[in-house]
Amino acid sequence: MGALQNLLRQAPSQPLSWPAAQVGQAGARSDTAGLERSWLELDQQLRALDGLIPAEPGLNTRDLRALPPVPQLLLDANAPASVQLNPAKVVPAAPLVLPSPSTLEAGPVQSLTLEQALAIAFANSATLQAQREQVAASTAQLRATQGLYWPTLSAVVSGSSGQSSSSLYAPVGNTGLGFGPNFAMPSGAFAVPTGGGAYLNTYSTSGGAGLQLNYALLDFTRNPAVQAARAQLDSARNTYASQLRSLQLQVSEAYFQLQQADQTVRINQATLANDLVILAESLDLQRAGLVPRLNGLRRSAISASDQDTLIQSLADRAVARRQLAVLLNLPPQITPAARDPIRPLARWPLNLEQSLLAAYRGNPELETILATRDALLRQRDGTAAALLPKLSLFAAGGGSASSTSTFDVTASGGGCCGATVIPMLNQNGYDWSVGLSLQWLLFDGGNTANQAEALARRAAASSQTYAAERNAIRLRLETAFFNHEASLAKLVAARRGVSAALEAFRDVKLRYQSGLSSEVDLSDTQRQLVTNLLQRLNATVGVNITYARLLRELLPVPRDPFTLVKPRLSLDAVAPL
Repeated sequence: MGALQNLLRQAPSQPLSWPAAQVGQAGARSDTAGLERSWLELDQQLRALDGLIPAEPGLNTRDLRALPPVPQLLLDANAPASVQLNPAKVVPAAPLVLPSPSTLEAGPVQSLTLEQALAIAFANSATLQAQREQVAASTAQLRATQGLYWPTLSAVVSGSSGQSSSSLYAPVGNTGLGFGPNFAMPSGAFAVPTGGGAYLNTYSTSGGAGLQLNYALLDFTRNPAVQAARAQLDSARNTYASQLRSLQLQVSEAYFQLQQADQTVRINQATLANDLVILAESLDLQRAGLVPRLNGLRRSAISASDQDTLIQSLADRAVARRQLAVLLNLPPQITPAARDPIRPLARWPLNLEQSLLAAYRGNPELETILATRDALLRQRDGTAAALLPKLSLFAAGGGSASSTSTFDVTASGGGCCGATVIPMLNQNGYDWSVGLSLQWLLFDGGNTANQAEALARRAAASSQTYAAERNAIRLRLETAFFNHEASLAKLVAARRGVSAALEAFRDVKLRYQSGLSSEVDLSDTQRQLVTNLLQRLNATVGVNITYARLLRELLPVPRDPFTLVKPRLSLDAVAPL
C-alpha cells in the first residue's frame, strides 16, 4: 500500500490560477423548453438529496489534485506479505477456546501457495476433524454391534444390613390340640397358652456374590444389526470423502478470488496513478489557457470515482484474505496472502461425456446415499426379526452368608413362640443354575411391523434422493464444463481487447498531449482499457474456478480419515480414468 500513498503525494502542490471562463449565450428555442424543465426538475431533486447529507465545504480549486486519505485500518489489512507461511508451524486454536485480545492482534501478513493452502486445510479444517470423529464413532458402533455374537458375563454382588422389631400374640393357644406332652402345659417345649405373647428385636447382616452368564444361541436380529452398523460406517467414510472434495473446491475458489482481488487492486492503483498524471497535465494546460476549466473539474471527478473504486477493492481484498484464513482454520493473528502468480490453468483434458462417466464412477456422494439406504434396509430386517423366536442359554452360580441376632426378648401371658427364637444365627450356602430360555413375541399391536414399514419407506425415499443427487452432479459438471469453455474463449477475446485498448490509450494520450484529441476521448479510452483489463482478469479467474469445479467431481479421495491427503491441483496429477 506504499504505492497508494505515493499516488496520493504525486499531485503537484503549487496553487492553481483559473482563467476567466468565457460563456456564450445562445438563444433559447421553443423546442428545448421541455428539456430545460426536465433539467430543472433534476436539479431540484439533487438539491433535495443533498439536503439529507451533512454539508461539505465548498469546492476549492486548489484542492483538485488532493485526494482524501485512505483509512489506516484498510491499509493495515492490505499490507504486503513480509514472510512466507510455514505449514508445519501452523497450529489451529483449540476448538473450545475463544480468542483473547492478545491473539487478535494482527501479525505479519504471510504468503502461501495454493498447494500449501490445501495441505493446511486438509490438516486443520474443523469440519473435516468433526467428520473424522464421526467415522471413529461409527467404527466403535460397529465393534459394539459385533459384540452381540459373544456371551455376556456379569459379576453380581449384594449386601444388606437392617434391624426389625416384632410383637407376637396368640389369641388361641395350641395346648388343646392333643399333639402330646410337648404341646401341653406347663412344661411342653412347644406349648403356647391362649393369650401368650412376646416382643423381640432382630438385627441381621447378609451378603452374596456370584457370576451370571447369558448367551444368545439363536438371535435373528444380530446379523442385520451388524450389517446396518457396517453400512453406517461406509456412509460416514463416504461423507468424509465428499467433504474432502468440497473443501478442496472451497479453498481453491477462495485462493483464486484472493488472486483476483490482488490483481483488481493493482489495476485500480494503476488507474488512479494515471488519473493523477492526466489531472496534473489538464491543470497545466488550463493554466496555459489551452483547455477550459471543465477539463480539470472532470478529471478531478474521475480521480475521485477511481479512488472510490480502489478503496472498495482494498476492502474486498481484506475480506478475501479473511475468508481464506477461516477455511484454513488459521490462528487469529495470521493473515494469509496469495504467493502464486495468477495464470490460467490448462484446458480440461476430457470431453463432456468422458467427464460425466468418470464423475459417476465411485462418486462418494452417491456411495453415501447407497450406504444409507443399505443401513435402513438392514435396520428394517433387524426390526422385523424381533418377531422371530430368540433362544438363549443362561447360567449362574454364587454363594451367600448371613448373620442374625435377636435381643430384648420379652414374654407376656405365658410366652409365645419361643422355639423359633434363636439369639444368634449364622447361615451360609451356595447355589447354581443352568437353563435355556425361549422368547417369542406373538403380538405387540402391530408396533414392530409398522416400524419395519417406516424403515422400508425411508429406504425408498433414499432411492429418490439418489436420483436427485445423480441429476445434480450432472448439472454441476455440465455447468462447470460449459463455463470453462466459455471462460477460455472469453480469455482469448479479452487478451485481444487488452492489446487493442492499450495501443488505443497510448495513441489517444499522445494526441491529447499534442492537442489533437479531447479529454473526453482520453477518459473514454482509459475507461475502456480498465474494462478490458478487468475482463481479462475475470476470464482468467473463471478458467481456474471452473477447472476446480470440474476437478471436484472427479477427484479421487481416500475414504479412510487417517490416510494422509496430498493436494492435487489438476487432472494430470490424478490416476488415469
